Amino acid sequence: MEFFQSYEAGSKCLLVNINFKYHRELNADLAELEGLVLAADKVVLESLDFNHPEPDIKYFCGMGKMEMIKNKRDEIKADLVVFNHPLSPSQERNIEKLLECKIMDRTRLILEIFSLRAKTHEGKLQVELAQLNYQSTRLVKGWTHLERQKGGIGVRGGPGETQLEIDRRLIRQRIKQITQKLDKVKHHRDLSRSSRKKNNIPTISFVGYTNAGKSTLFNKITDAQVLAKDQLFATLDPTLRKVIVPKLGEVIFSDTVGFIKNLPHDLVEAFHATLEEAIESDLLVHVIDYADEDHKSYIEQVERVLKEIGIADKEMICVYNKIDKLDDISPSFVQLDDSDSSVVARVYLSAQTGQGIDEFYEALATFFNKSWINGTLELPPKYSKVRAMMYELGVVDNEDISEHGNYLLDIKISEDDFERFNRDFDLNLEEFFC
Repeated sequence: MEFFQSYEAGSKCLLVNINFKYHRELNADLAELEGLVLAADKVVLESLDFNHPEPDIKYFCGMGKMEMIKNKRDEIKADLVVFNHPLSPSQERNIEKLLECKIMDRTRLILEIFSLRAKTHEGKLQVELAQLNYQSTRLVKGWTHLERQKGGIGVRGGPGETQLEIDRRLIRQRIKQITQKLDKVKHHRDLSRSSRKKNNIPTISFVGYTNAGKSTLFNKITDAQVLAKDQLFATLDPTLRKVIVPKLGEVIFSDTVGFIKNLPHDLVEAFHATLEEAIESDLLVHVIDYADEDHKSYIEQVERVLKEIGIADKEMICVYNKIDKLDDISPSFVQLDDSDSSVVARVYLSAQTGQGIDEFYEALATFFNKSWINGTLELPPKYSKVRAMMYELGVVDNEDISEHGNYLLDIKISEDDFERFNRDFDLNLEEFFC
């Protein structure tokens, strides 16, 4: 049963962006809105960009601006007017009545994109939960849509308030069902994370503004083939992959949904099960589109969402991506020692070309391996499995053969991995150092 009414793909849209003088936190980028509309499989006919002192309670941007929007909509014959801002239910009703056409606010637009992108059962549940929370405040307008759903589920009710009460009950019931299902998903994820922690496998979560290149970097490292397109919210469902990182060993990388300015709170709440991969991870990797002139603003938006989900202070490596589009920027890794900042390192790379991937691995190994063991091991041939595992972990810098036919391995290994070798192979590797 569908409670949330989506607008048709291919709808011809007039876009409206308002720049408020006294409420700049509400302002958003018009070019980004165009990208969102295209991501929702709709057509942009034209855009209007206005300046206004502050939001109007009834019509959001005042009657004068509304008349201009109506005239333009009639002129270009748009099917849908899309506002680059969240609107209250009453504003939405008033504007729709005045313009005599369907309208869509920024929140509904993002919800619709998420609905298109969700592929897994969990992702679809989380999107539906956010849609229901959004729709529950708009039942005065939308009850006729729900009326079409009731015949098949045995619900009876009269017009007016009784009808609205039925609608509200239907939505409450569905929200409860979804919440229970997502609680089971959370329990399963908790068990998986607990198992990883017992095996001392670090978890690293990618975060970043949408379209910053998270999935491209994720694919470069893991060969996971997560959808990586030059499109807002191309990736929605979380993906986890186990990878062997040189000088570090096994780690779990997690890629999840990108953030965006004014990300609807209902979405943040609904996607809490997915975002918990980032919440419970050992390290965040904040991927930044360094070639975008607005990257500093996007960094602030990501930091806001991280604060909202309670992980603003989690240790983080900032990855400045897309250096292939910039002049005079070389791949590099910069370790930071600022005790007042959660950022432990910066890495400059290109996920597209692979420049800087080695520096990224070095940053990870430096973070997780607080203590290193360096030296040369002399291993008899019967320990070939130990030698093979050391190569698999990427801890061997050089190899030679001794005059006795033994392996001479120059290694750089973390204390944790060194102890793991001793434990797994029932050895005392210290005895084999030259």
